[in-house]
Amino acid sequence: MQFRKEVKDLFAVSTSISGNNFSYAQLTGLPEPVQRYFKLVLKDGQPYISYIRLLHNGQFKTGLDKDWVSIKGEQYFTTEKPGFIWKGTTRMFTARDSYIAGKGRLVVSLFSLYNIVDGRGETFDQGELLRWLAEGVWFPTNLLPGEKLHWTAINENTARLTFNYNGLSLFYIVTFNDTGEITQLETKRYMDKEKLETWIGKVNDYKEINGVLIPTAIEAVWRLEKGDFSYAKFRVTSITYDHPGMFS
Repeated sequence: MQFRKEVKDLFAVSTSISGNNFSYAQLTGLPEPVQRYFKLVLKDGQPYISYIRLLHNGQFKTGLDKDWVSIKGEQYFTTEKPGFIWKGTTRMFTARDSYIAGKGRLVVSLFSLYNIVDGRGETFDQGELLRWLAEGVWFPTNLLPGEKLHWTAINENTARLTFNYNGLSLFYIVTFNDTGEITQLETKRYMDKEKLETWIGKVNDYKEINGVLIPTAIEAVWRLEKGDFSYAKFRVTSITYDHPGMFS
């Protein structure tokens, strides 16, 4: 099965970083809302998260004028080497989003039989790496500052996150509430091969799972000239850390 092989390949190229531990001392000099966030969602001494596997349900739209359809998703992430693979299944189609070995790809199969979309190239590399970065809210040690990742102050409730990897320079404008939760991430992303549009991820309903406080609901929105277009509303139903294998 192709999906099983890709998950195996994903985990094979990334190594464990769980020997590293988060310390509140790392927060010195970070923008105030960013410090508030990490003090809320992580515990001092918490190991870095290396591998993630996640299940979700929710609703999805395939186009601006399309109806919502129910969707179930299965997703796997690596952090030491940025990567993920997601499979979303509806009554009509199966979609696979991935960023593996520095390459992004989107494959959509009708009735799981034949491909009607097979997108790849520079715009998919950018879009899929942006997805991986935003979904770090589910494994927040991935958002700690480092050689590739930096936070810059904007104001008391927002900060700019920049990430440089594999020749790409990405950013998010991240909004925090007074408690310290991330509530929104905004960036520029390719909606098609020609044009960058404003993309927004809205997250909420934080719960502590496996010792980490994470949002369990996420909504993806394109902010277009004609208005906001929401196309995905997912709710996490299961997440486990540092088990580099598929759900049984």
